[in-house]
Amino acid sequence: MTTEFSRWRAFLWPIHRREVKKFVPLLILYALICFNYSLLKAAKDALVITANEAGAAVVPFIKIWVILPMALVVTYLFTRLFNRFSQEKVFYIMIGSFLSFFIFFAVVLYPLHDVIHPHAFCDGLQSICPQGFGGLIAMVRNWSFTLFYVVSELWGTAIMSVLFWAFANEIMTVKDAKRFYGILGVGANISAIFAGQIAILVSGQLFDLSFIFGSDAWGQSLGLVTTIVVFTGLIAMALFRWYHTSVLQKDPTMKEEQVKHHAARKKVKMGMRKNFAYLTKSKYLLCIAVLVIGFNLAINMVEIIWKDQIRVAYPNPNDFNAYMGKVLKAIGFLSTFIAIFISGNMIRRMGWTFSALITPIALLVTGVFFFGFLLLSDHPSLISWSAAMGFTPLALGVLFGTVQNVFSRGCKYTLFDATKEIAFIPLSSESKLKGKAAIDGVGSRLGKTGGSIIHGGLLMVFGSVSLSTPFVGVFLLLVVFGWIVATKSLGRQFNRLTAQDEKLDIEEAAAASAKEPTTQRTSAT
Repeated sequence: MTTEFSRWRAFLWPIHRREVKKFVPLLILYALICFNYSLLKAAKDALVITANEAGAAVVPFIKIWVILPMALVVTYLFTRLFNRFSQEKVFYIMIGSFLSFFIFFAVVLYPLHDVIHPHAFCDGLQSICPQGFGGLIAMVRNWSFTLFYVVSELWGTAIMSVLFWAFANEIMTVKDAKRFYGILGVGANISAIFAGQIAILVSGQLFDLSFIFGSDAWGQSLGLVTTIVVFTGLIAMALFRWYHTSVLQKDPTMKEEQVKHHAARKKVKMGMRKNFAYLTKSKYLLCIAVLVIGFNLAINMVEIIWKDQIRVAYPNPNDFNAYMGKVLKAIGFLSTFIAIFISGNMIRRMGWTFSALITPIALLVTGVFFFGFLLLSDHPSLISWSAAMGFTPLALGVLFGTVQNVFSRGCKYTLFDATKEIAFIPLSSESKLKGKAAIDGVGSRLGKTGGSIIHGGLLMVFGSVSLSTPFVGVFLLLVVFGWIVATKSLGRQFNRLTAQDEKLDIEEAAAASAKEPTTQRTSAT
């Protein structure tokens, strides 16, 4: 790279002039998709957590009972669509479906939510059910809000993670991807900053939109958010169409890569059962899976506690949304700084293991401060200390949770994701493809669902988020320590393979391991 570009250009913009037309539209497309994801992330939390008789306790129940089944349905739809239509048509069908829902929600479902939500039925349920079922009942009570939450969450899975990266991976060579993908990540982080600022602005009631969205202040803000999301989505669809006609069809190299990768991807057809079976063949892949599961378990468990604190501090949905906008901006700024100035240099100079340990240690340290403060918030000396700093105990708890979330997410989007992807490099081509399919298909989903199952179970037993907090803290410690052990083990295996410049083939290694006991028994005989 140093022979192709100057030192600073190799560091900041390793793109040839002839590649600008190929790369910049892709960067803008990804930024638009990530912008919508960030904007929806803030809005969906504000909508369901501040809803009538809800709170943060509703989130784990939504993830268990609605998001997981819907994710499986969307995966099935993807398979059927990819079998019948081209990738370009699938892109339009999926984004068009999502945007149609957001329009329907803004125009029909939200204005009628007081009519269509079964409050009387749920009041009856709440009178006969234990307190721990409150989150489950709130999920049913505010079913249209639940649906908005689920579709917003699936935008990140279906459009951002699957559609975009499936397209990018099919048109890029490995050499180009090493230069391009890091900058795509920076673009995503910058788009989060803009999304955070937009969330703050729309929550501030800058315009009187009562003639469109009614007199409800939060309804006006939510209507404006959905309008921006739909408009941005339409721009993304138009840009995708232009990219196909003006760039992809006129670049034989990109077209050849797309055909080659598409053929390779179709050969790997793995269901959930086969994914688990493939992971069990390799200690190396199991360690990567533990990293992915560990992060998703830990962050999901902590976020429920933190968002419950925010709900108490900001019960108004506009205030909640504005605060989440500030958090998005902070994560975007930190992630951009780490991506540009720290992650690449740290991985090169300090090595894989050191860099991979940063994320769990950051989550552990900030988590200890957050949970420690919550558990001791009623202590007189801590109350006095908070007052001396000009904070109420609640405000300080929200602050510690925010610091924890910002640092955890900032490290995840840079160091964690980079080291995880690098860990696949020593695998053979087939093992790399199958390994990613197994871990992306099983690991992240298992982590998110597992965190929600643990939290949901604790809520049913103890009845409230505050009473279950100490036990969540214990689970967090166990998860992070397991994550650290797996990282060290993976680091030793990774360093051994890269030092010997080997390519690990999981199928061959498993076959050799299966034959070894037979060979030993024959020799003994």
